Amino acid sequence: MTAEVIDGKLIAAETRNKVAAEVARLLKVHNVVPGLAVVLVGSNPASQVYVGSKKKMTVETGMRSFEHLLPETASEAELLSLIVKLNADPAVNGILVQLPLPPQIDAAKVISAIDPGKDVDGFHPLNAGRLATGLPALVPCTPLGCVILAKSVHKSLAGMDAVVVGRSNIVGKPLAALLIAESATVTVAHSKTNDLPAVCRRADVLFAAVGRPEMIRGDWIRLGATVIDVGINRVPGEGGKHRIVGDVHYAEAVERAGAITPVPGGVGPMTIACLLVNTVRAACVAHGLPAPAV
Repeated sequence: MTAEVIDGKLIAAETRNKVAAEVARLLKVHNVVPGLAVVLVGSNPASQVYVGSKKKMTVETGMRSFEHLLPETASEAELLSLIVKLNADPAVNGILVQLPLPPQIDAAKVISAIDPGKDVDGFHPLNAGRLATGLPALVPCTPLGCVILAKSVHKSLAGMDAVVVGRSNIVGKPLAALLIAESATVTVAHSKTNDLPAVCRRADVLFAAVGRPEMIRGDWIRLGATVIDVGINRVPGEGGKHRIVGDVHYAEAVERAGAITPVPGGVGPMTIACLLVNTVRAACVAHGLPAPAV
């Protein structure tokens, strides 16, 4: 068998179209325009590309984009001062501080300084706690995108065995909480799990978020399982060039899985799409409006 390829670009485009429709409705009915502020400290090339993509897609969906670029030498106090201003700005519904931050800045302190109602990354401890206890919250974008991709294959995840490989605060833990909310039976595995291949083989839906290139091999995958690969790893390619691979050995996995996300073109596009979803949701809450249809 050869797996169905889950088209993350297409599903992300459909999600952005829904966001654009909601933004147009908010403007027409309520005269509200959601605004997203993105803060970049330094000139990390990958971060610059990512911030550029976020700005472009924010504007394309009809939202306001506010970009704040600070030098690599910016102090923690400068960044925290900017966040205080953005928290108080009614035109800003979402605040995203691009990670990683330079070593002189404590990322945890910065994340905790963001108004939880504007924390469209879903990293604030209050949002993490609300998610873990089943309360409404802004949730991290990549895990949200993973669930949407899995549900593009399975209408319901209820009762399914879901295995998450990786336990980070950014992906693994919030993804497990979202899957529990979908009534899946969830196992969180990691590099220290005993007989990790056997644990992976139990999965109806396998989520790979461990950050190790091609770690999960084809024979770790149950025949017909759905595989969502969160990994984005640069590895040496031919002629001295780098290539991008996931945490799953794609060429092997595609022969066993029922459906699989490619890398690139799978989870990545969904992360930005879900950031836009969170911004619209935050705007609705800020203005006391019902949740958007997205």
